[in-house]
Amino acid sequence: MRIGAHVDSSDPLAEATARTADTVQFFLSDPQGWKAPKPRTDADRLRDAEVDLYVHAPYVINLATLNNRIRIPSRKLLLAHAQAAAAVGARGLIVHGGHVNAGDDLATGFDNWRKAFAYAAESGGFGVPVLIENTAGGANACARRLDALARLWDAIGDHEVGFCLDTCHAYAGGEELLGLVDRIKAITGRIDLIHANNSKGTFNSGQDRHDNLTGGTIDPEQVVAVIRAAGAPVVVETPGGAGGQAADITFLREQLGMPAPTA
Repeated sequence: MRIGAHVDSSDPLAEATARTADTVQFFLSDPQGWKAPKPRTDADRLRDAEVDLYVHAPYVINLATLNNRIRIPSRKLLLAHAQAAAAVGARGLIVHGGHVNAGDDLATGFDNWRKAFAYAAESGGFGVPVLIENTAGGANACARRLDALARLWDAIGDHEVGFCLDTCHAYAGGEELLGLVDRIKAITGRIDLIHANNSKGTFNSGQDRHDNLTGGTIDPEQVVAVIRAAGAPVVVETPGGAGGQAADITFLREQLGMPAPTA
C-alpha cells in the first residue's frame, strides 16, 4: 500500500520527500479555472520517479450539468487534463462526480457522463484511468449517496472508469463508514484510490471541510478501517502543510503496521 499526500504542483517530488511520501497528488493548472494544462518541463523526471503520481482535475469541471456552457467545456478540459496526466506518467486522474441544478432531471446528468466517455473515445481515449470521486454535498449530486452512485455506474460502468473514495466526503455526505467499502464495491466492483481525510463538519452536514486524521469529527480508527478494507493507495488532503500531512502519513503507517519508505 502506497501512502502520500496532495501537494503543491511546483515540485511534487520535493514535496514527497518533505513528507516521506511514496505517492503524491497535484493539480496541473488552476483548480478554479478553465485553462488547459501546459506541458511540464519536468515531465521526464516525473515519469521516471519511484513516487506514484495522481492528478486531480479542476473543481470547475461538471460533466453532469444540463448547462451546455459548462458541460461541453468540462468534457474538453477533462480530456486535456487526462492527456497531460498521461504525459507525466500519472496513475490516475481524479474528478468529482458533478451535479445537476435544482429542478433538472438527474437521469440526464448520468447520461451526460456517458456522453463524456463517448466523446473521449471518439478523440482517442483518455490515456489514463479516470477516477470518479464521491462528493460531500448537494441534493442533486451524482456521487454523494450510494443510490446515486449506483445509477451513475449503470450509465458508465462499461467504460474504463475507476473510483476514488474520500472519507470526509462520505461521512459529511451521510454515508456511514462502517461497511462502506463493501457497499461501494458492490456497486463499482473496485476502489482505486482513497482520499483519507477527517471532517470538520458533522455527519450528513454536506460540508466539504477536511481535517487532520486525529482531529475532526470522525473516529480515526474508522478511517483506518476503511483503508485497511479497501487495500488501495492512499492520499491525504489534510491541512498543516508538509508537517501536518507528514504526521498524518506517519499515523496511518503506524496504524497499518507499515514501515516508512527507505531513502
